[in-house]
Amino acid sequence: MAEAEERYIGLMSGTSLDGVDAVLVRFGESGGIGLEAARTLPMPEPLRAALERAIGEGRIALDELGRLDAALGALFARAVEAVLAAAGVAAGAVRAVGCPGQTLWHAPGGEPPFTLQIGDPNVVAERTGIAVVADFRRRDLAAGGQGAPLVPAFHAALFREPGEDVAVLNIGGIANVTLLPADPRAPVRGFDTGPGNTLLDAWARRHTGEPFDRDGRLAARGRVHPALLRRLLAEPWFAAPPPKSTGRERFHLRWLEAALEVLGEAVAPADVQATLVALTAEAVARALAQARFAPRRLLVCGGGARNPALMAALARALPGAHVATTGDAGLEPEWVEAAAFAWLARERLAGRAGNVPSATGAAGPRVLGAVYAGALRR
Repeated sequence: MAEAEERYIGLMSGTSLDGVDAVLVRFGESGGIGLEAARTLPMPEPLRAALERAIGEGRIALDELGRLDAALGALFARAVEAVLAAAGVAAGAVRAVGCPGQTLWHAPGGEPPFTLQIGDPNVVAERTGIAVVADFRRRDLAAGGQGAPLVPAFHAALFREPGEDVAVLNIGGIANVTLLPADPRAPVRGFDTGPGNTLLDAWARRHTGEPFDRDGRLAARGRVHPALLRRLLAEPWFAAPPPKSTGRERFHLRWLEAALEVLGEAVAPADVQATLVALTAEAVARALAQARFAPRRLLVCGGGARNPALMAALARALPGAHVATTGDAGLEPEWVEAAAFAWLARERLAGRAGNVPSATGAAGPRVLGAVYAGALRR
């Protein structure tokens, strides 16, 4: 008898603010995953600019917050509709949508700790007729965790190889790493390592007009500026022990500009970009050394996996590891995070914990997410 399968949709709108990824996946009873379709909807420029302004300023009027919440909900619903159309699958064939929302502010070290994601899941459920699982982070935060990263459990389910130390590095706007020890009895760990694409994209947008540094061309024209790199790496957050997480509220263009001002000399735009590439790679290498984990394989996912300059920098920073993308392990890098939230939605409906306490620092395993019902079926 064929194994029973369920379909889920996962969404991802990350710190890069470039668009919404949507994947339609099948899960088998034994945990296997199959990707049926994937689509990316670009973030409309007015919406992107409004989000970037709100995050950059760290404050927002209540009426604008409400408008952004509803507008993002509508965008998420369109992403669901787009991936359904691409697959030729009816909404009724999908069990649920995993929708983590768009993070506006993440302050796990605040008094009190909090994290804020927007993108109204009610709008997604109403427009698509599919149940939505959202608000994944706050239960972990309430249990004393960071609320991030939430992908380690999925990484472990998909990429762990007994007998081989593997690290999975997601390079979205912020980079995070999952440590999968060769010993199956050893705990999975995971934490943010620092900026991924957020500074690279913002600097490229300013100096090339492109939304990101296509093929790493700007960085390839430059040289690493050692003094600037030292200044950036002096940020105290890098030395803090895990569990830890961060976001655009810490690593933004003003942070970079402040370092350039302290440096007191003109640095060519291409050299800044090359230095930002080195910053991402060196932060990963330092984080792994701090964790005393030397992976034999580093599997890279997220948008950064398509940046040749960044992949080369990682290979130089980690000479003992074979650096490849998650495509080599069966899931293309641009779809891993969205697939992770499809998986987390599945865990929520099954009543299983979705967090990894050794990664987030929570007091224990917790079932993550709130469920918003889809269409009532007679």
